[in-house]
Amino acid sequence: MSTVLLIAGSDSSGGAGVVRDVRTLTRLDTRALCVVTAVTAQSDANLSAVHVVPASLVRAQMTAAPVVLDPVLETSSGGELLDDPGRHALCAALLPRTTLLTPNIPEAAALLGTRIARSEEELLEQARALLSLGAGAVLLKGGHGDSPDATDLLLAAHAPPLWLRAPRIRAVRRGTGCALSAAIAAGLAAGLELAAACDRAKQHVTELLQHDD
Repeated sequence: MSTVLLIAGSDSSGGAGVVRDVRTLTRLDTRALCVVTAVTAQSDANLSAVHVVPASLVRAQMTAAPVVLDPVLETSSGGELLDDPGRHALCAALLPRTTLLTPNIPEAAALLGTRIARSEEELLEQARALLSLGAGAVLLKGGHGDSPDATDLLLAAHAPPLWLRAPRIRAVRRGTGCALSAAIAAGLAAGLELAAACDRAKQHVTELLQHDD
C-alpha cells in the first residue's frame, strides 16, 4: 500500500481539511500519515475559531515527500485561514519545494495579487505566473468558473497546457479541493504520471459531487 503524508488543518465539522483528506486516501487504498497545521472550529456556515500549530511542532511532524500544495486561503463560508504574511511566506518558502500547486480561481488571483481570471487565456496567464514562482507544476482548478464544463488547467515547465474537462455539477460540497489534492497525492504515491494522477483525481471528485456526503 502506498503512503501519503498529509499536511493540513483539522476541521471540527469533518467536511474538509485532514478528515476529508484521510477519507479520500482510504477510498483510494492509500495509507495516510498526518501533520496537523491548525485546529479550527467551524461548520458549513461559518468559521468561529482557529488555533495555528507552532511552526516548530509542524516541523517536528514532517518528513521529506513529494509535495502537492493546496493553498487553502479561506473556508467555504469565507473565514480567513491565511493572512497576508502567511501568503507571502507560502510563495517564497513553499512554492519552490512544491511538486504541484492546486489553487482554485480566486486563490490563484489572491496569490498573484491580481483580478480573478474570466477566460481560458487569463487562466493560462495566471498559471504561467504561478509556475514562475517556483512550483514544479500548477493545476488551476475551474470549479469557481461559470462555463458549462468544470475545466481545470494543468501546466508544467516545458510541457504544453493540458485542459481537464468534466460536466459541471450544480452541487455544493465542502472539502472538494481537499479531496482533489489528496487524490492526486495518492496517484503520485502509486507511481502515476502527474497528468494521469490529476485526471484520476478529477474523476474521483466528480463522483464525490454526484454521490457522496
